[in-house]
Amino acid sequence: MTHTSKLPLALSLSAFALASCAAAETGDSAETEQSADIAFDVTEMGTFDEPWAIEFAPGTGMLFVTEKEGTLKFIDTAANDGAGRMGTVTGVPEVAYGGQGGFGDIAFLPSEASDTFNRRTVYLSWAEAGEGDTRGAVVGRGTMVCEETDACAIEDLNVIWRQAPKVTGQGHYSHRITFSPDEQYMFIASGDRQKLEPAQDTTNTLGTIVRLNLDGTPATGNPMADQGGNTAEIWSYGHRNILGMDWDEQGRLWDVEHGPAGGDELNLVAAGANYGWPTRSYGDHYNGDPIEDHSPDDGFTKPAATWTPVIAPGDMIIYSGDMFAPWKGDALIAGLSSQAIVHVAIDGDEASEVARHEFDGRIRSIEEGPDGSVWIAEDGPEGRVLKLSM
Repeated sequence: MTHTSKLPLALSLSAFALASCAAAETGDSAETEQSADIAFDVTEMGTFDEPWAIEFAPGTGMLFVTEKEGTLKFIDTAANDGAGRMGTVTGVPEVAYGGQGGFGDIAFLPSEASDTFNRRTVYLSWAEAGEGDTRGAVVGRGTMVCEETDACAIEDLNVIWRQAPKVTGQGHYSHRITFSPDEQYMFIASGDRQKLEPAQDTTNTLGTIVRLNLDGTPATGNPMADQGGNTAEIWSYGHRNILGMDWDEQGRLWDVEHGPAGGDELNLVAAGANYGWPTRSYGDHYNGDPIEDHSPDDGFTKPAATWTPVIAPGDMIIYSGDMFAPWKGDALIAGLSSQAIVHVAIDGDEASEVARHEFDGRIRSIEEGPDGSVWIAEDGPEGRVLKLSM
């Protein structure tokens, strides 16, 4: 059952203060803050147990939702006169649930878009257990089959990529998936797994973004392809915990990632670029130990925007629809501790926060609907999926 309300999303005084801090951190002026309210409908579409990722199957109104403990569900948004119908997907993998680990992302190929859902390729990410209490992120590819109104199944699911190496701990898997606009390559965010130094070691894939062929093999032309092994997969490195990636209208990849105590980052991702973690950061270690800030001559690629206090990003899209025309081409970041959609304007290689749209809970994931509506999933048990529309 859905519930609809009209919510004016203005920049509150507290959000303005935080945004001003963010502006000071990046050198942007707080005078760029949004001055006008935007009011739109907020419709509750369902409740889930620790939803992590939401993704529409291209060409359909079917929204798939991964639940962190290892369940995959969907909302058929076209059913019941738009109120939606829930269903469950079988054939999902066994996940290493705990801490930040569990079921991760879900992705479909845009070229397989169809207004009828029967069979199509699906990519999933999750945390996988290893030997000796180790874990690591993996990506699998299979076929999604939907032949019943309230059930789908994944067939022939095979792991095609593994984060290397598996390590102890249950944090910073990242494991977001995106495809290049020409659909020739798959990009996977591979977090530093809270191990820090491996993000500067290109013999492993911790703290990197990898670029692969759609079958999971290293892509030709990667910056260090001639070195082979894990190194051949790397597109960029020096990352911490990437939880959102998307493409702008110029075909450029952006990511948003958690800093430590301060220093969340929005980055324009470039081939072979080193983003500095853990050598440089605009935040400090959680124990209070300082980390040297970036400097013009440090040799690292600088973030386009940073936040201190943090926004704790959960996901990101670059909006391309028409329903919210003023947002077109801008980044919308799902905020966890900030409990907000953080609206960031992109201007060339630069970016700055222009508004913060507050909600009552932590926002884990964000997605653009087929009609240009914006969908968000709340974090935690009984996390709601909400549709924002005008």
